[in-house]
Amino acid sequence: MLRRHRKPDNLQGTLDLLVLKTLSRGPQHGYGIATHIELVTGDVLRVEEGSLYPALHRMEHHGWASAAWSQTENNRRARTYRLTRAGERRLEEEVAKWTRLTEAVGKVLRFA
Repeated sequence: MLRRHRKPDNLQGTLDLLVLKTLSRGPQHGYGIATHIELVTGDVLRVEEGSLYPALHRMEHHGWASAAWSQTENNRRARTYRLTRAGERRLEEEVAKWTRLTEAVGKVLRFA
């Protein structure tokens, strides 16, 4: 019996795409990333801490983002995340994957 290779879940990378795109605007702390995504989407998309921080740690582990401690506008200590060159390349890949996915979904909606 031939075993088919399992394709990765295309929606799984959506959080990475949103976070990488947000970081492409400049360094940001976790709360700022979540707030930006909520504001830009009119509160349609909400990023919970339980998803965001593991994603940021994973991105840091892969070298897509770097982090350093800094002071916020409220004079609090927070980790600020910055997109790396590898993160810029990953963002390009994620945008291309998202474009392919949305085009494929569009075809189904038009022709199904």
